[in-house]
Amino acid sequence: MIVVVSGNPRPGSRTSRLAEAVGVALAEREGAAAPRVVEVSALGVGLLQAGDEAVAEAVAALRGASLLVIATPTYKGSYTGVLKVLIDQLPADGLKGIPAVTVVTAGIQPQADAAERHLRELLGELKAALVEPGLAVAEPELADPAATAADYVKNLGPLA
Repeated sequence: MIVVVSGNPRPGSRTSRLAEAVGVALAEREGAAAPRVVEVSALGVGLLQAGDEAVAEAVAALRGASLLVIATPTYKGSYTGVLKVLIDQLPADGLKGIPAVTVVTAGIQPQADAAERHLRELLGELKAALVEPGLAVAEPELADPAATAADYVKNLGPLA
């Protein structure tokens, strides 16, 4: 199962739409079912409460994924805090061997590139099998998320 995780604090954001488009394009390419989408913002205060059922289901989805698409806008030069709070609930090797695609958006390309490196480092700590290259995009590429996603996936190598 492909799982798309959007770390934007706003549901339905441009980052979310791009991440979902990447997930759909990957599913089509791999002949997989439509991706499951986890909007971290929808988990709300449950992210900070022990035993929250929705958060536990989200963490289980991440750990059970055959492929992860992890997306975030750039906040203060890095990934969002809400995404970090969710990811902090994984054990040290919680993504071991799971292929992971990073999707990062920003106002300008250098910000997107820097935040993508930070996200890649975080996922590497969890032992994800990082897919090269990640997708780091600036504002102009967000106008047509399906086209941006299709171009990215078309040029992407093997996932495992």
